[in-house]
Parts: sequence; C-alpha cells; structure tokens
Amino acid sequence: MERQEQPVGGLNHHDSAQELGSPPLSSCEHSRSPELEEPAKMRRNDNYLPVPGEEKNLPRSNESIPLKNLYADDGSPLNPQLGPYFSDGRRRVDYVLAYHIQKPSGIRRQSSRFGDTNFIRRLRRSLSMRSSRAPLQPKEDPEITAQEQRTDYHEDDKRFRREEFEENLLETGLELEKDDGCKIPGIGFLKIHAPWNVLCREAEFMKLKMPTKKVYDVKQGSNLVEKIRLFIHKVTAPLHPKVDANRPDSVKSLSHPFSREKQHLFDLSDRDKFFDSKTRSSIVYEVLKRTRCTKAKYSMGITSLLANGVYTSAYPLHDGDIEGVNAEPNDRKLLYEEWASYSVFYKYQPIGLIRKYFGEKVGLYFAWLGVYTQMLIPAAIVGVIVFLYGCATVDDNIPSMEICDPRNNITMCPLCDRACSYWKLVTACGTARASHLFDNPATVFFSIFMALWAVLFMEHWKRRQMRLNYIWDLTGFGEEEEDHNRAEYEFRVMQKTMRQEHSIPKDEKVKLTCTDRLPAYLTTVVMMCFMIAVTFAIVFGVILYRISIKAALHISTYPAARSNIRATVKTTAAIINLIVIIILDEIYASIARWLTTLEVPKTDKSFEERLIFKTFILKFVNAFTPIVYLAFFRGRLVGRPGNYLYVVGSYRMEECAHAGCLMELCIQLCITMLGKQLIQNNLFEIGIPKLKKLLRKRKSDLDSKQEEELNKTMQRHEKDHFLGPFVGLSPEYMEMIIQFGMVTLFVASFPLAPLFALLNNIIEIRLDAKKFVMELRRPIAAKAKDIGIWYNLLRGLSKVAVIVNAFVISFTSDFIPRLVYQYTYSPDGTMHGFINHTLSYFNVSDFQPDTDPLEPMHLGYPVDMCRYKDYREPPWSNTPYELSKEFWAILAARLAFVIVFQNVVMLMSDFVDWLIPDIPKDISLQIHKEKILMVELFMKEEQGKRLAARDKDSQDNYTSPSSANESPPQPRSRPISHANCC
Repeated sequence: MERQEQPVGGLNHHDSAQELGSPPLSSCEHSRSPELEEPAKMRRNDNYLPVPGEEKNLPRSNESIPLKNLYADDGSPLNPQLGPYFSDGRRRVDYVLAYHIQKPSGIRRQSSRFGDTNFIRRLRRSLSMRSSRAPLQPKEDPEITAQEQRTDYHEDDKRFRREEFEENLLETGLELEKDDGCKIPGIGFLKIHAPWNVLCREAEFMKLKMPTKKVYDVKQGSNLVEKIRLFIHKVTAPLHPKVDANRPDSVKSLSHPFSREKQHLFDLSDRDKFFDSKTRSSIVYEVLKRTRCTKAKYSMGITSLLANGVYTSAYPLHDGDIEGVNAEPNDRKLLYEEWASYSVFYKYQPIGLIRKYFGEKVGLYFAWLGVYTQMLIPAAIVGVIVFLYGCATVDDNIPSMEICDPRNNITMCPLCDRACSYWKLVTACGTARASHLFDNPATVFFSIFMALWAVLFMEHWKRRQMRLNYIWDLTGFGEEEEDHNRAEYEFRVMQKTMRQEHSIPKDEKVKLTCTDRLPAYLTTVVMMCFMIAVTFAIVFGVILYRISIKAALHISTYPAARSNIRATVKTTAAIINLIVIIILDEIYASIARWLTTLEVPKTDKSFEERLIFKTFILKFVNAFTPIVYLAFFRGRLVGRPGNYLYVVGSYRMEECAHAGCLMELCIQLCITMLGKQLIQNNLFEIGIPKLKKLLRKRKSDLDSKQEEELNKTMQRHEKDHFLGPFVGLSPEYMEMIIQFGMVTLFVASFPLAPLFALLNNIIEIRLDAKKFVMELRRPIAAKAKDIGIWYNLLRGLSKVAVIVNAFVISFTSDFIPRLVYQYTYSPDGTMHGFINHTLSYFNVSDFQPDTDPLEPMHLGYPVDMCRYKDYREPPWSNTPYELSKEFWAILAARLAFVIVFQNVVMLMSDFVDWLIPDIPKDISLQIHKEKILMVELFMKEEQGKRLAARDKDSQDNYTSPSSANESPPQPRSRPISHANCC
C-alpha cells in the first residue's frame, strides 16, 4: 500500500483524482473553511483519459504542521533526513523546483503557504496583473539561462505566479512541500511527490510499458552467428560489470502498457519499487509540462516560468551519495563503482543499469559509443599493421632510395622568389622516407577495408539497437506522444495574437507561419555563409603565414632556423590551425544556438534537429577545411618556374614537397585529431568543472572542514542544486561524429587514426560516465528507440568517405603515377628511373625579372638547368613548358581509378548491407513469441471472465425458485468493481 502520512512541513495532498485541488491550511489557520472542503475539478480534463476505477478510500487530511516546527532554534532540522524524501522521511521526492527568495539576513523565513482564501488570492492576483510588466522574450535554453537572476518581474509577481502554478499542480494530485529554510542563502525549494493514484493515472495516460506477472524463457539463437556471439560472451565474462547478478538472462517478463483496469496482470506486491525513480520523475515532468498558469492572455508553462526567473531550476534527484558514511547502497553508487571509475576501463559498460538510471536516450548514446569503440579495435589493429608494413619496406622503396642517392646530383629550382636558392634533391631524403610510411600500396587496401568497416559498423549498430529495443521493451514505441510547444514559440504566438486581436476571428488558432520566420531564415542563411567565409579566410591567412615564414627563414642568418625549414613551417601552421579550430568551435556553437532561437521552432525535437544541423555544418567546415586544402588544392595551383601564380600581390602559392603533400596532410590530421581530443574533449571536460569548483570554493567564506561538515548535513536536493545542469547529448555526439569523419574520410593518409580514436574513446567513456554520475544533475529520463539524426549523419559520412579516399589515393598520393610509370614507361618494369620521370627541366635564363635567386652560387657552382616536379615539355622542345602527354595519361588513369574504386567499394558495401539483416533472427522470433503470449494471456483472461459470468448466472437461476417461495423478489444489485487504483 502507498504510505499515507500526515503532511509535514509543506504543501500536501492525498486525495484521489475525484477529490483534487483542496489546498491545505496555512500555518495561522486552525479551522477548515467551507470553500476549501469543496472538491475542485481539474482544469484540463481533456488531458486525461476517462478510465474508471479511481480510488476513493484514501484518508483525507488537510492539516499541516507549520514549517517553523521542522527546525530547531539553531536552524537544524528536528527530524533530519538526508535522503531524497519529504520531511516525514517516507514520501519520496520525485522532482524539485528551485526559486529565489528574498529574506532578511539572519532571519529564517517561514514557509510560504497556500492558506489564503480564494477571495484574497484573487485580489492579490488582480493587483499583480495590473502592476506587473509584460514578460520579456525567454532566452534560448531555459534550463541554463534560468540560473541567472532575472529582474524582468517584480518579486511579488513571481511569487503569485508560483502560487498559481503550485495550486494547479495540487489539482493534478501531486503532493508538494516547500523548504525556504535551507542552507543555501536566497534559494527556496519546492519538493514534489507523486502518490500512487497519480502514478497509475499518468502511466496509463503515457502508455508506459510495465512488466507483468507473466514470464517466459528466452531461447538463444541456434544459427552460427548467434553461437559465435554466445561463445564470445562466455569468454569475455570476466569483462562484464558486476550488476544485475540476481536476474537470469534466460527469463524475461512480458510487458504491457499499464492499465488501472488490468492491475491484476502486474506484480504490485511492492508498490514502492513498481515505478522506479526514473519513471516517477518522468511522470512528474509530464504533469509539469501539461500544467499551465494563466495571467492575462499569456499562458505560461514550466519552461516559460524557468525562462523568466519565476523558478531558477527544475530537476529530479540522484538516488543518493557515492562516498562517505551516509552512502547507502544505491544505483548511483553502483554506477560509480562499475562504470565511472578508471579502474574498470577494460570492462564492458553496464548499459542496462545506465538505462535504468538515466533513461533510454542516454543509455542508447553510451551503447552506441561502446559499439563504436569496440569496432575501432580491428580497425586500429589493421592500421598499425599497415603502418608497420610501411616501416618494414622503407629501405626497399626504390623512389625514396633514388632521392637519397647523392650520386644522382639533381639540382632543384628555388622554392620561393629571390630569398630561396637552388637546392639538392638529396636534402629531401628524410621527407621521402617518412612519406613512404603512409604512402604505400597497403594504404589502398586499408582504404577499402575502412569503407567496408564503416558499413559493418553501421550494420552491427542496427542489430545491437534492435536487441536493446527488445530487451528494453521499446519494440512498439513510437513518436505518437504529444510534443509540447516550446516557451519561446508560445510567447511569439501570444505577441502575434495581441497584435491581431481585432483582425482575426476568435475561433481561429494563431500560429507562426513561414512569413513570420522569413527574417530569421534570411539571417540564418547570411550568417551561415558569412561564418563559412570566415573559415575560408582564416585558412587562407594560414597559407599566407606559411609562405611568408618560409621566405623569412630562408633569409635568416641563424643556422638553427635554416636547418629544418619545412618541418618548422608544417608543424607551426598545423598548431595554428588547431588553435583556430578550437576557438571557432566554441563560437560557432553559440552562433548556431542563437540562429536556431531566432527561427522559433515549435517543439523541442524541431529545435534540436535544426541546432544539430547548423552546428554540424559549421564545425565540419571548420575542422576539415585546412585538411581539404592540403589534400586537394595545395600544389595544384602553383604554375611553373618563370610563370608562377601569385596571390595578394607578391605571395607565390606554395608547392608540395617532392614526395607529395601526403606527409603534410598526415601531420595536419595528426595534430588536429590529437589536439581536439586531448584539449577540447578531455582537458576541457576535466579542467572546466574543476575550475568552477575552485572558484566556488574561493568565493565561499568556509574552510575545507566547515564545508565538509556542511555537506554532511545538506539534504539531497540541496547537494544536487550545486551540480551542473544537463544540457543534452548533442555535444557528446558531435565530438564523436567529427572524430568518425577524421577516422574515415582521410584514412588513406593517416592509418593510425583509428588507434588514436580508440585510445581517446576508452578515456572518453569513463570521463563522460564520471561527468554524468558526479558532476551533472540527473537528466529527465527520455524514451528513444534509436539515435535519431546522428545515424543519418554517420551514414552520409561513410558514403562520402569512399569518394574522398578515392581522390586522396589518386590525386594526393603518388600511387597512380607510380603504377602508370611501372606498366607504361619503365624500360624494365620496375620503379628504377621513376624520380627522373616525374621531374621536368627549366632553363634559369627564363626566370621573370626579380624572381631569380639572390645567391645563384649557393651550391658552389653556376646552374644553367634546374628541375621541378611536374609533367611538362623541356625548354628545347617545340612547345616548351607545355603539359606533356604523360600528364594527360596519368590524369586519365587517376580519374579512371576514382570511378572504379568508388563503384567497386560502393557495390561491396551495399552487398554487405544486404547480406546482414537489420534484425537478428533470434530477436525477431522472440518478438513474435511475445505477441503470441500476449494474445494468449488476454484470451485466457476473457475466458475466465465468461466462465465467472456463466457460473454467476447459473447460481442465480438455481437460487431464484427457492427464494421466491420464502420472500418476494428483490432488485439485483450492480456488481462491485474491483479495478480500483490502490
């Protein structure tokens, strides 16, 4: 039975749905008003399904103990209860609303009560409506911006709005308790408890699937794939977390949407545990979203109240403490020990417990992150093998051996005008040998492997997702439930209604049209184009930096500066790009949120999808523009000696090294990927919370011991108030999507990318786990059966990766030129002579004025001919310096390779996609079995009802003749209903 206690210390209500809305007396009232004894009707009856069987036998009590009696003279509670409970220590706090209070210093403010009569309450409300100002437009994220103290409303006006909203909450059946005497100065709390009848009603309204008494055996699949999966599961048993040890995997409860008329189907032996804390808080949140407080023509819901500072925050409570003497066993502590600790980094995640505590949406994110990290293991192993193959064959690579052979004595043309002089090709020996580590035939195989790996990853995730949907009873879950309007949308509709009050019929529903949003759409397009242009401009600025710093180092008088110019320029430019990317990422995230707010999306789902799309476009362009330039544009728009291409006056476009731009592309990818992961993903997530905590300690007047003692005496809702608000999963997903792009898009140039991603994700999982368990408030448990728009982004990236890698292999690397030379131009079918074949001749007398080297005798002898990397006619031919036929043959081979590679890999990917079913066979069989068992259960129930009715009729027919002789016939009474919700 639901515990029914005397209300202590706040607003309480224990009446059934038919006896709701009677506010308790204030602390100064001791007699019951006739007005308060009348049962109030619910204001939004259309929100509730008319299901019979409401309980009517609960005791009714409107008496309250004043809040001042809950505290001793020193301010400590008389009945200390640090858990998530009301003052009586029995009713659980399912949700908390926090608000600012004005109280004199040194005086404890007594609890605000709802004991005013209806007349006084209406009078105060009418006065506040006249004196209050029109509400300002809410900010974009009410849960975050509500923390700032807003002065848009007078404090009395805020208090009356809270009173009206809380009265409406009472009418829905929720029980409330105020705590204005907490240990946080200036903050009051409204604790909300949902009694059993409200939980039943709302669970039926939300169609929540709950486990029934019927259980059945889950038969494992008998095919080869399932046997392999079960074998791997047994082998890796020590790697599984030690949770859910009492529940066998071979047994599953049959689930059915909760119904008060069919309560006998469910196991209600322990009502306190039937609805867990996650479900209770989500039920209360649904009631909060539906409940409105009306003032004038502006209807305000919980999001509007948060955005305007009426309430400062709203959150469910964590289950309990993690450390310390008072830390009793709870799910939060178990998550900390088996998931959020670095000592269990090698173990699987307790996905079932994560889902139970945080909800399906958060559980799906960590399940997806776990599958992604597991799939990175084979990719990392193959990438390391490819890299080691390059290391093993570097001494056998003929092109790099020819570059490093001093006997060739090849003199190269200057790399810049005037400041640079002629140089020997042998000086590029180190770069050529390093390039072979990433530019070898194995990288082609690795590109094909990674394209198939991406498809296998997507298919594996789909199957894993379906398995989780079955285990979590989400197979029939859809998006049919109502998505409530956002506060900003309602505010704009209210403004439009007030402007068009006399021009539109009263019955016509006002909504925002495309015309209303047109200025916002135009602003979005212009700002997005401008931000992308800013990214291009910054990349161009880094190009100019590379050109100018290279010339400056060449004319430097310091030997150390001139010793390794290429490595210095490459590394510093990559670091500059990394810093710019990190800074612009933060700016672009704020701009994307601002633009999405301007568009005023109607629902939270629409807001999230629009925000994700804008953020992804801006961050993707920001992260990959420097990489795309190095891969496909650098060295292509250079010109030739004597006719170079210049930008911004005298800046000559930069060339690639002789071994190609692949090495520089690898350096850029390595620094960007490692920098983003170490600095932006890990350091920020660790450092920023610790910095905030340090600043909070510096502002506090308490020392460490006093703060520790205070923390021991604080209640659960007060501790959670100091935690950070949950801002959604979009930042977490965005990190991984950008990383997935770096792993797949340019993997041909950086085969170690999967290894670095794997190492990062092992740390990232535990970092995110620690953040969710220790540093953030508990999020609202949201249901979801998939990862939404993120799956489409992943699928799109995997398709684009095939095309990008085809172009990287054919145009950025020397794979195609080597292949064409070996099978077309090589006299003996080997790579001997390849370097000489790729170099063209230039007569130094054809330099343009003021572009020849200042030190032509730098090598110690006069130079008449220099070489440069290109396929052009020599100066003694009939068409000097024109593109040669070898250039066109290689270009044709490159384009042919792109077409063949793309189509072959796409065909193989589609074949793998077709070969692997999206739903595992054993899961499809179990889902079918569940449907059959559910039909059998209801058929058996109907048969039982018919047999009971038949027995009753036969009994009545049997007893009626005898009873007719003894007494006159009596009218038949109506059967008593046993479907009460108690």
